Amino acid sequence: MDSIRITGAAVLEGEIPVSGAKNATLPLMAASLLTADTLELTNVPRLRDIGTLIKVLEQHGVTVETETGAIRMTARDIPNTTAPYDLVRQMRASILVLGPLIARYGNAVVSLPGGCAIGSRPVDLHLMALEVLGAKIDLGRGYIHARAPEGGLTGGKIIFPKVSVGASENALMAASLARGTTIIENIALEPEVIDLANCLTAMGARIAGIGSERLVIEGVDALHGATHSVVADRIEAGTYAMAAAVTGGSVLLRNVREDLFGAGATVLRKAGITMEERGADIHISCAAGELTGVDMITDPFPGFPTDLQAQFMALMTKARGASMITETIFENRYMHVPELRRMGANINLNGSSALVRGVDTLYGAEVMATDLRASSSLVIAALAADGDTTINRVYHLDRGYERLVEKLSACGARVERIPGQ
Repeated sequence: MDSIRITGAAVLEGEIPVSGAKNATLPLMAASLLTADTLELTNVPRLRDIGTLIKVLEQHGVTVETETGAIRMTARDIPNTTAPYDLVRQMRASILVLGPLIARYGNAVVSLPGGCAIGSRPVDLHLMALEVLGAKIDLGRGYIHARAPEGGLTGGKIIFPKVSVGASENALMAASLARGTTIIENIALEPEVIDLANCLTAMGARIAGIGSERLVIEGVDALHGATHSVVADRIEAGTYAMAAAVTGGSVLLRNVREDLFGAGATVLRKAGITMEERGADIHISCAAGELTGVDMITDPFPGFPTDLQAQFMALMTKARGASMITETIFENRYMHVPELRRMGANINLNGSSALVRGVDTLYGAEVMATDLRASSSLVIAALAADGDTTINRVYHLDRGYERLVEKLSACGARVERIPGQ
């Protein structure tokens, strides 16, 4: 397996282009199953997870054409409505084909998903939403067996007891082709969900209330093709913002809006980071030694994203004073803590909370990435550390960060990818 070696203490200065959001691209790709016409996505990142979902769609019968930054998908005929375990286990976002397949074809057999080991992340809310629309669902031998009644799905009122991004996306796609009116309450407000709703609207869906917690969808008989540009990746942008700040650097993040950060922008400013919008870009800067410990609680958007929790913890290891970090979304998302401790971080865990006391010096070490966002937290710590850090199992990074080594190197980081033996 490849590894990444970083020699720390280099100040990041320059520009970093922010890629399209992985978490937006995946549901948009699944939406291609809703129409016989071609759906073209632009601003698409080149990532391992994108490649995995391409394989899922192709085995369903979707014709997929790719070029740099774009994907064209045509689901004219779908001879196979089964999403097998060997593909779905690689990435839990594969569950997003369930709603479109039931809505358009009336049946689907989808393996229960896999993905990062950061908690159970059950699919019960996905299934509940589809059952409200009339789907009959059985679970057996590791698969979800779902079918629509004769005549297809029918609109209904879906009330999510808690916010779920994936379930919101599956429900939204299924409701677009359901007969009658569907009301979805307590729908996720993440920019990626809004991006999906905007794309579906461009495909002919009738959706009212986009951007609010209550959507009203009038089902249509068919959707048509469209061209849609994927929203910027707020998680990638936040990661690079903290990477620049921990080195006392100054970086221009290209093609990203501050409103995508939600409460994250407020928290980063409290920590001592200067964020300045410059047209379609954001300038990030932080003077050396100016980071301040700030308490943070993860929460659904517009709260602080759980996908930036590990990176923020790495940032706080170099802040003055202490920070209390509380994870409310996933129950097993502190696997990066032992690796940060190996580098000299002072972190104490107590249930869902972590007390981080800033230290004067982090030290380079050999560490292991345990999941996607944990791996990027180790990159941030390594950039601030004295000496060399080797990060193993970086295939996790390939799932969510496009050209990370290239982007950091362009800003002065001393980083290289080491091919596996």
